[in-house]
Amino acid sequence: MKKLVLAIAFIGIGSFAMAQTTTPQDRQARKAEKHQKMEQKHQEHLDQMQKDLNLNESQVAQIKSLHEKRKSEMKADFDKNKEVRQAKMEEMKAKRAQMDADMKKILTPDQYDKWQADRKAKMEQRRVAMKDRKMMKKTMNTAAPEAK
Repeated sequence: MKKLVLAIAFIGIGSFAMAQTTTPQDRQARKAEKHQKMEQKHQEHLDQMQKDLNLNESQVAQIKSLHEKRKSEMKADFDKNKEVRQAKMEEMKAKRAQMDADMKKILTPDQYDKWQADRKAKMEQRRVAMKDRKMMKKTMNTAAPEAK
């Protein structure tokens, strides 16, 4: 019975994984759309500041320049730390592989297979929970302006 349930779970997970494949054009289009929305939000925020604080055009230009400067500094910091993040990811992968090897030595083949399946199931649950949280944030963010 347990094997049947596990087999069905793996088939279900596999079908979801195949349904989620996207093309590079899809990703690029989504990225461009996200960038456009972000620029629009920044402009709306700047317009709201201008209205709320009664800013003149010179002040608006200076604030916009300041925001651009800050944005470029943040991007530079992000790019600078990219190697460090990648090194940490590689280190974590190596540790995970070492743990797998150690567990394989300790457990019987059946126990190891069950442990692997359980780990994959838990990982999928976490992935779904994170996706749900992300969707909740999106719905909360889109609902907030209407509540004002």
